Amino acid sequence: MLILDSDMGVAPEDVPKFVQALARGKGEMINGSRLVYPMEGRAMRFLNLIANKLFALVFSWLLGQQVRDTLCGTKALYRADYERIAANRSFFGDFDPFGDFDLLFGASRLNLRIVDVAVRYHERRYGETNISRFRHGWLLLRMSAFAARKLKFI
Repeated sequence: MLILDSDMGVAPEDVPKFVQALARGKGEMINGSRLVYPMEGRAMRFLNLIANKLFALVFSWLLGQQVRDTLCGTKALYRADYERIAANRSFFGDFDPFGDFDLLFGASRLNLRIVDVAVRYHERRYGETNISRFRHGWLLLRMSAFAARKLKFI
């Protein structure tokens, strides 16, 4: 199963890298990372970039696996693993508006190996962002704290 945002921030030409990583057994949850290569001009606002890097540090500690970009919409995993994550969604609370944290927390809980695949991030070609930087940032921070209690402190 592959998730690719329709705004074309990540090019469909990157899809084979995700499929190959799964097929070659590099990991069970393949996560896109937009923070490796230089980005197109205004692909990501500066404050969002800083927040993404901070979330990456927090998640790497929480999950015990390196995750460079928690909010890249491009991900791949086997359908059976997705169904197991979905069946256990209530463990972390069913309040992730984007699904990225939900998938990463769920994959970690199932002991799936999460592997980053570097992608080039482009300015969005279509649509408007649905993300409210501060409102959703606060929600994602609360989700991280909730998951920390479940993963590290219980």
